[in-house]
Amino acid sequence: FPEMVSNPKLALVQGTLNVVMKQNVTLSCLSEPGSPPVRYTLFKHNQQVSALNRSDLSPALFTLTISSASDVGEYKCKAEYNNSSGGKYSNSLTFTLLEPISKPVLSSPTSQAKKGQNVTLSCFSENGSLPITYLFFKGTQNISPQKTMQKRKAAVIFLFINSLSDFGTYKCKANNSFPNIAKYSNSFNFTLAEERSHSQPLIISLGLILLLLIIGFALAIPFFLIPLYKASE
Repeated sequence: FPEMVSNPKLALVQGTLNVVMKQNVTLSCLSEPGSPPVRYTLFKHNQQVSALNRSDLSPALFTLTISSASDVGEYKCKAEYNNSSGGKYSNSLTFTLLEPISKPVLSSPTSQAKKGQNVTLSCFSENGSLPITYLFFKGTQNISPQKTMQKRKAAVIFLFINSLSDFGTYKCKANNSFPNIAKYSNSFNFTLAEERSHSQPLIISLGLILLLLIIGFALAIPFFLIPLYKASE
């Protein structure tokens, strides 16, 4: 009786599962035990990519070049004896395309602040492979622990404006798993909000009271003048 082919093992022998454009990767497919000759077929999402015959117990090596987004996804291989029906499938390996991040945008709900006020800063990179890690800076000094976002949403920090030195220039930096690329945001500055004088509301109130008195006095004049005029007749 011929020996039955076993489920092959698909392994990555060159490259990584997180890939970038124009990267080469090599996959190994081997069925052990198995009696050669064995035909190995590589599939991507159930679509045949390549096939190799092995007359010995060496693995079939498939080299791929990631040239477009359609080259990433799930891969499997199939082992079968030549001129036979059926066959068995391997485990799957999934490639993920790494995309460089776009320049992050640093913003705040308010651009004016005063001493003693709490403010927020948010940093967001619209494009790029997740997760994305953000760092916030004031000048060249890091002002917060790094924030790693697993979802496409902004990283937010809270600041307390304690002195005039807190009105400096802020920036943030974003990076992901794409190799050797990090990008800095636009600069953001808080401006000092003009504080209204405590005496200003009092002055306004006194002015309104004086205006009401003048109007009341003007309305009362006829009531005094009419009796005097009649008495003089």
